[in-house]
Amino acid sequence: MEACVFDLDGVLVDSEPVWEEVRREFVAEHGGAWQPDTQSRLMGMSTPEWAAYLHELGVAMPPDQIARAVIEEMADRYRLEMPLMPGARETVRRLAAHYTLGLASSSPHALIDVVLDESGLREYFVTTVSTEEVGRGKPAPDGYLEAARRLEIYPKDCVAIEDSSNGLRSAYAAGMRVIAVPHPRYPPAPDALALAWRVLPGLDALTPDLLA
Repeated sequence: MEACVFDLDGVLVDSEPVWEEVRREFVAEHGGAWQPDTQSRLMGMSTPEWAAYLHELGVAMPPDQIARAVIEEMADRYRLEMPLMPGARETVRRLAAHYTLGLASSSPHALIDVVLDESGLREYFVTTVSTEEVGRGKPAPDGYLEAARRLEIYPKDCVAIEDSSNGLRSAYAAGMRVIAVPHPRYPPAPDALALAWRVLPGLDALTPDLLA
């Protein structure tokens, strides 16, 4: 392994509960109807994809306006309190001493920047990719393939750190070795979890020795 490519949401920052709360409230306030499978479907979607989906749920606004409003609210929440996952800072610093680090996230760059700046982790990542920069969001492999291209490292020589079903499928489809760190509130589907090379209980278990 030459590089480690992290997902952001659910891996480094405990953002899925915040995303769910913000988008659920937004849908309710703007005439839409949240469905039982909405949260699981949203996880991994790119910004244009989830904005269009919220519009389909009945939000009476154009998708670009939906995206701007939700992203602004998410950024405000992050600035008030950055919900980093346990061990996130220590894990990034520990692996950065041995491997090239990249990030491939479904979050827009505006939120990636807020997280990295507020957490002090920006210096450790050689490149960051948002799926808004590529053709398709997760589970398509586009984001991870772009991260590998920018790192100038073959996908087969990268390990991806993921938590969600669509994220695991995306990294696996890109040809990367995948480590799953499942979120306790949003566990991945069994078929997606089966794609993982390793399944870890938390970031503390992610060590250079494991990757070596």
